[in-house]
Amino acid sequence: MKLIKTTNAVGHVLCHDMTQIIKDKFKGARFKKGHVVTKEDIPILLSMGKENLYVFECDKGFLHENDAAFRLLDICKNEYMSHSDVKEGKIELSSKIDGVFIVDKVKLNAINSIEDIMIATRKSNTFVKKGDKLCGTRIIPLVIDEQKIIEAEQICDNKPILQVLPLKIKTAGVITTGSEVYNGIIEDKFTPVIVDKLKSYSVSVTEHITVDDKTENILNAINILKSKNVDMILCTGGMSVDPDDNTPGAIKQSGADIVTYGAPVLPGAMFLLGYFDDSTPIVGLPGCVMYSKATVFDLALPRILAKVKMNKSDFVEMGEGGLCLSCDVCTYPVCPFGK
Repeated sequence: MKLIKTTNAVGHVLCHDMTQIIKDKFKGARFKKGHVVTKEDIPILLSMGKENLYVFECDKGFLHENDAAFRLLDICKNEYMSHSDVKEGKIELSSKIDGVFIVDKVKLNAINSIEDIMIATRKSNTFVKKGDKLCGTRIIPLVIDEQKIIEAEQICDNKPILQVLPLKIKTAGVITTGSEVYNGIIEDKFTPVIVDKLKSYSVSVTEHITVDDKTENILNAINILKSKNVDMILCTGGMSVDPDDNTPGAIKQSGADIVTYGAPVLPGAMFLLGYFDDSTPIVGLPGCVMYSKATVFDLALPRILAKVKMNKSDFVEMGEGGLCLSCDVCTYPVCPFGK
């Protein structure tokens, strides 16, 4: 600490809280520890009877918490994020757009392993809306050795460890399979569910085909939708292991590169994801998607819509947290499912 006259304190950092008392109106910390004194603060401090102040004298090679917070901000932020003002050494990031939030977990863990640094984020691979809070970051002490911040920056390697990516898929084609629906024996209640779910992500169902359970007819419907150049193809029904469930086989015969048929998630174990030309996704949706509010489809959909190429390991990792607890009142996504 260094003792200086208050009139000379502009730009200096307070070492402790400065309490102000206004009779019958206010008593508390008017200026908190770590506050950087401004020109406008001087009259207030003098009115509080503070003619001299203890300020922090930062040695070369050390950073004040506010300066460190801005350096950590650069580690985290991509172009679709906005940041708050620094407050008590902490900065928060929010999303500028609707999109999918992705965390580089390996780099985040490495940076949080550095003593005196912390970055707290929301769960990776989740859908976020414009204005949603994404993360908060700060250092633990008032000052930090700059080498620790440099170490964190080196881990980042000039690439933000957090991303918000915009949703790129805008149109979808739906194939409803099932002889009972095709022949009019029962009403198609699956497609309306899919239309409503996609609408919440601003995706329009522009094509819809209903076919029976024959493999050749499902395959023909897939080829028709491929020619329509929709951004995504969804097949509903026929995803189980019954003799008439031929949807997975038809998708495989269509030439799609299958990422997974099956996922360690309940509900949604019979989920299928594949890609045409390494770009257009085709999804096989099990029946649970029709009647369960949250399934594996909800866990994968944000990344699919942002055209983040998924692989088998992405689904393997869903096993932990992939059990829906079937609560009487569903609060998804504010619940443990998928987390």
